[in-house]
Amino acid sequence: MAFRNDFLWGGATAANQIEGAWDADGKGESVPDHCTNGSNTNPKRVTVSLEPGTLYPSHEAVDFYHHYEGDIALMAEMGFKCFRMSINWTRIYPTGMEEAPNEAGLAFYDKVFDCCKQHGIEPLVTISHYEMPYALVEQCNGWESRDCIGYFERYCKTIFEHYKDKVKYWLTFNEINAATQRMGSVLSTGTIRGYTGPARTAPDHPQSRYQALHNQFVASARVVRYAHQHYPQFKMGNMTYFSAFYPATCNPDDIIACQHQLQMMNYYCNDVQCKGAYPFYAPRIWRERGVQLQMEPGDLEDLRQGTVDFLTISYYVSNCIAKNPPKDKLTGGNIAGGLKNPYLKASEWGWQIDPQGLRFALNELYDRYRIPMMVVENGLGARDTLEPDGSVHDPYRIDYLRQHIQQMKLAVEEDGVDLMGYTPWGCIDLVSASTGEMAKRYGMIYVSKYDDGTGDLSRRRKDSFYWYQKVIRTNGEDLT
Repeated sequence: MAFRNDFLWGGATAANQIEGAWDADGKGESVPDHCTNGSNTNPKRVTVSLEPGTLYPSHEAVDFYHHYEGDIALMAEMGFKCFRMSINWTRIYPTGMEEAPNEAGLAFYDKVFDCCKQHGIEPLVTISHYEMPYALVEQCNGWESRDCIGYFERYCKTIFEHYKDKVKYWLTFNEINAATQRMGSVLSTGTIRGYTGPARTAPDHPQSRYQALHNQFVASARVVRYAHQHYPQFKMGNMTYFSAFYPATCNPDDIIACQHQLQMMNYYCNDVQCKGAYPFYAPRIWRERGVQLQMEPGDLEDLRQGTVDFLTISYYVSNCIAKNPPKDKLTGGNIAGGLKNPYLKASEWGWQIDPQGLRFALNELYDRYRIPMMVVENGLGARDTLEPDGSVHDPYRIDYLRQHIQQMKLAVEEDGVDLMGYTPWGCIDLVSASTGEMAKRYGMIYVSKYDDGTGDLSRRRKDSFYWYQKVIRTNGEDLT
């Protein structure tokens, strides 16, 4: 078999996109709680104050908070070995600044982890997955302030101790390299104090974002080192999104432009978290963006000592890069876009579908870092039709997943990549992080929840549910 016997098959979600119960049991407000709904043509907005009569989709999401037992049972029915989920920071520390944690928040995740254990599912927990406490945005302009390092350390120490016998695999930050891009100020760094407006066109302040990213690096390294010292049973990982980039032409200008894009987007953050130091090309990136990082004594030593045990990525798309890209050929992607590739098809949302790019990603990263890897996000956002008999036929999703698993098999079997597991994104329908809509569905479990906020939240198995069940049962051998 291509995949190891203990391969971690499963699925992935984020607390802010599935839980709902946004103000229940002492939970505080996070950045997603201030994000409105949207669509591919009507961008979601972030607001300073909650606007009456405006839909904020994370407030209910798909209500995993009250449906977790049934949802985890469905995952177990599919055969999940692993469930990648996140803890909502504001359930544990409502503002991020409290001295003591919210016991009701801790109790909720106790129940979730216990439910996973009852079904033989290993939790893979993202500590911070795009849910910055909004109070820290107001107080600190998010991660731009070093104060957030201490707040994050306290949060991590609390959950490490509380869940030390229930969680083995941890990821510090979701898609930490989002901070290199404009939208990362909303999704990741929280550097949006006082801003109301479209999330994708939030004010572009590279100085704030790269300083915030440095502070996240230090925080991640410190908690990884702390975990290694106090909880040797833990496996600590990082998480970045990988966008495969290809030169638009063989013009050397395009080759160099593509190389620089690969460095900034795919290697800059991984180099820090896997190798323990800023890469040689980092000063060029800072210089080109007018960034002057403020570091304190000990920061670089923290980075050196806080390297991760395994590397995880999201992979959805690839794009082409040119030094002078024609604007009429640009297309979108997960956080970052690029030029259209004439050899590829794209989803309705403009995300180009490139299964071979995943093999490219796994080879590039394993060659560079030589530590075990996981693909913890990968999937197709598409419109699903609920048939009168309650069925959902999604052959397009099955085809997408099949092709990507085939490329993972080649990366393992032919190329020798050490791959630990695969948790495709949105195993259950959830709110889209990029557009704030439900219509862009990823799940193998259909949730009756719609863009106008209506729906009875009932769950149904899609065709992809049964297909993935067979894939897991055969350890990836039967992809028909």
